[in-house]
Amino acid sequence: MNGLRVAVLGAGGTIAPAIVRDLAESEEISDLLLLDLDEERAASVATDQGGGKARPLEVDARDPQALPGALASADLLVNSASYRVNIEAMRACLAADCHYLDLGGLYWMTDRQLDLDEEFRQRDLLALLGMGSSPGKTNVMAEQAVRELGERPVRVDVVAAGRDPEPPAGFSVPYSLRTLIDELTLAPIAVRDGGPRELEPLMPGGSVPLPEPFGAADTIYTLHSEVRTFPESFGCTEASFRLSLSGTLLERLRELAPASEEEIARAARGAIPPSAKTVSVHMVEAEAGGQIVRVTAVTGPMEEWRLGGGIVATAAPAAATARLLARGRLQARGAMPPERCVHPDDLFPELMKRGCDFTIARDQAPSGMTPDGAPLAGA
Repeated sequence: MNGLRVAVLGAGGTIAPAIVRDLAESEEISDLLLLDLDEERAASVATDQGGGKARPLEVDARDPQALPGALASADLLVNSASYRVNIEAMRACLAADCHYLDLGGLYWMTDRQLDLDEEFRQRDLLALLGMGSSPGKTNVMAEQAVRELGERPVRVDVVAAGRDPEPPAGFSVPYSLRTLIDELTLAPIAVRDGGPRELEPLMPGGSVPLPEPFGAADTIYTLHSEVRTFPESFGCTEASFRLSLSGTLLERLRELAPASEEEIARAARGAIPPSAKTVSVHMVEAEAGGQIVRVTAVTGPMEEWRLGGGIVATAAPAAATARLLARGRLQARGAMPPERCVHPDDLFPELMKRGCDFTIARDQAPSGMTPDGAPLAGA
């Protein structure tokens, strides 16, 4: 599939401009259609990041006629809008005969999206559920960890962290404020003894040793879609997702958690973009037979794009996947998570070109315990 025509939904948001910049510099992509509720924002991104390939269009994803009509000439929709419109966006792709990719659906939304698998298979289309940094890159890192392990894992855990060494004065968030607050206020799910278990919101996940510039990082459990798909993909009976945020940001998010939708929207509009110096780290551990394989990814700034690693870490996997689709490297069809259809050998070299470094390490597993102190199944 050459000259892929890509539509980007939510083009005026925090992550989308970096996706657009990446796709505009990709020879496999011929045209970019930038969709947003605010056409002026989309037009600004087209001018600043579109490389002459992009044009803006105002569209409401919840309009059952508008989005399918806008996708009539697209081969792929990259949905970087709120996860709340994932189902509407997927149905629009089915109507328009268009492949689909999003940046994640937390847990329950991903569960609903998986129900559309057969419809996408029947239309010979791929719907890739969660192809940002986490979910997305972390799913493919988990696939790599399990391959290195060489047997069915008992446990697959994910840790994500981001830091801004030169934070702007004022309130700044790494991605959608509403999504961040949902991650912190909705009950997290961890897989324990082979089944999903609800945890308390903001439940501490312990301190995790991360590479520099992070060091020992305190974590909390949050709601994420990797936990929904890993047990089926890998056969593991233990899985979790933990997030590490700076203390200042976490404190502000705690303050906003009980706020009204109007107050959260106002805070989001006033939020300052993160600096171009941010660094993002993701770590996935797979355990079996007393052995742990740990895959770590650190994404630094893209200086030529004047964008920090936090934004690039999320944007680059989505853009890389569009290129892989154009090259015919993604042959799977249906609605599925990345670990079932994106090969690490295809994705990792693409991300290394965008400032992401990967390391793989082996270690002895602590006897009978998960890293946060919970007993393993059967222990």
